Amino acid sequence: MKLTMVAPVLTVTLLAGSAMRAKETNQQKSDAIQKMATDTLNNLYQIHPAARADVQKSAGYAVFDNMGVHLLLVSTARGSGLAVNSKTKQDTYMKMISAGAGLGVGVKDYRVVFVFENQNSLAHFIDSGWEGSAQADAAAKTNKEGQAYSGASEIAPGVWVYQITKEGLAPQVTLQGTKYYKEDSLNQP
Repeated sequence: MKLTMVAPVLTVTLLAGSAMRAKETNQQKSDAIQKMATDTLNNLYQIHPAARADVQKSAGYAVFDNMGVHLLLVSTARGSGLAVNSKTKQDTYMKMISAGAGLGVGVKDYRVVFVFENQNSLAHFIDSGWEGSAQADAAAKTNKEGQAYSGASEIAPGVWVYQITKEGLAPQVTLQGTKYYKEDSLNQP
């Protein structure tokens, strides 16, 4: 397929997926996010069994699915997820959106699991969201003083991330130009 045909096909595919998702009820959306989060955590634990202890001892965690499209000079991604307070067991539904620039063509489907060491970092993520800058490209670290997060990348003090691709755990986490924020329609009482 010629490059001139790839861009329209990728655009139509992404728009069709968004249109189908828009027709779902809030209950269907929240059920799908819950299933995605459970499946993603199970996949992470299968790939990297030590991650289970990291998530269980954390103040909280968040799980996101991300679908990105890179068309010539522009890349975009969107996704949805769930932040969970380990102490209160409260779920907060969230969204993510990403934009960037650079030459390329393709579709990237990946999952991100945030692990928060303390309540402050979790609360800040949920209440203020998080914006990945051009510098948020973090190399994987194998340990941190007092706590091991093998296979995860520290992207901010007290915030660790596992990025899962079809190949398994990504050795480098890329969250450049990404904004995470609450999904108001799914968090209504």
